[in-house]
Amino acid sequence: MKSPLIVAMDLEGVLVPEIWIAFAEKTGIPELRLTTRDVADYHELMTHRLKILKEHNLKVQDIQEVIATMSPLPGAQEYMAWLSARYPNVIISDTFYEFAMPLMKQLNFPTLFCNNLEVAPDGTVTGYKQRLLDGKRHAALAFKQLNFRVVAMGDSYNDTAMLAEAHLGLLFRPSDKVRAQFPQFPVVTEYSEIQSYITEFDRG
Repeated sequence: MKSPLIVAMDLEGVLVPEIWIAFAEKTGIPELRLTTRDVADYHELMTHRLKILKEHNLKVQDIQEVIATMSPLPGAQEYMAWLSARYPNVIISDTFYEFAMPLMKQLNFPTLFCNNLEVAPDGTVTGYKQRLLDGKRHAALAFKQLNFRVVAMGDSYNDTAMLAEAHLGLLFRPSDKVRAQFPQFPVVTEYSEIQSYITEFDRG
C-alpha cells in the first residue's frame, strides 16, 4: 500500500498576489517591490523592507489596509477546494500571521505555517521572528519522516530547498531568473496543470 500524499505550497505568488508588491503600488515606493523572487537572502530582504517602512513612517496598519482589499489569484479558490477534497495540504510561507489571515479566510482557512512580525504598540514594525531557519525544507523533511509522499510547489528562491526535499517539486509561474537557475523543477503556469501533476504522481 502506498504512503499517503501531502501537498505543501507557498502562499504569495502561488495562491495570492505578492503582498509587498501590492503595498508598493499603493504607496508609490518602488523599492518595496522586491520579493523573494528577486533576493535570495530572506534576512537581507526583510532588513531592506524594515528600513523603508521606518524611513516613510509606515505602520503595520498601513499594510493591513492594503491586504484587506486583496483577493486570491484567479482560480486559486477552486484549486484549493479541489485539493482539500482529495489530499491533506499545508501552506508554508515566509509571510506573517499579521498579514495572512484575511487571505486565509478567502481560501477557507487552510493550515498555514508562517512567521510573526514584532510590532510596537503604535504599529511600528520593529522586527520579525522566523518560525525556523530554513523552515520550508524542514517541513518537507518532517512530512517524509512521517511517511508522507510530498508534493511541493513554490515560485521563489526561498521555496527551492523545499522543492528539492520533496518527492515532487513544482515551480509555479517563477521569474525567468529562478526558472533558469533551477531547471530541474517542472514549471507550471495553470492550476489545472498542478492538478494533473498531483494526480499522475499519486497514480505512480
